[in-house]
Amino acid sequence: MFANCQCGGTDQAVADVCKTPAPVTFVNLALGNTAVPTASTVLFTGMPAHNLSTITPITQGDEAGVLGGVVSETFMGLSRHLTGCNSLLINGMPATRMGSVTQQNVANAPGVRITPSQTTVALLAT
Repeated sequence: MFANCQCGGTDQAVADVCKTPAPVTFVNLALGNTAVPTASTVLFTGMPAHNLSTITPITQGDEAGVLGGVVSETFMGLSRHLTGCNSLLINGMPATRMGSVTQQNVANAPGVRITPSQTTVALLAT
């Protein structure tokens, strides 16, 4: 799968259940180009690489759930990757890639990277 970097990409969680005041399911999106911190010394297609310590501080799509997530009690919370390429370490942490599992709106919704950051560098190892 293609490596994640600061070029973009989108993480999507389909089942972000938030209270409005009744629980409603929202689609939650995290944009890869807003993620921090990046590996500034490792570049994929000229942009800093992402690893498991990289987070996206704000997600979108659940703004109407103003009473927060059922689990996290937040809305527009951070997103982080839970899985990566364990055989490729970037700054001591596994690199992330398209298809990596995410945790979005803090811990409210499981998701996955659905669109690639770039289409040149592929991480094929486990």
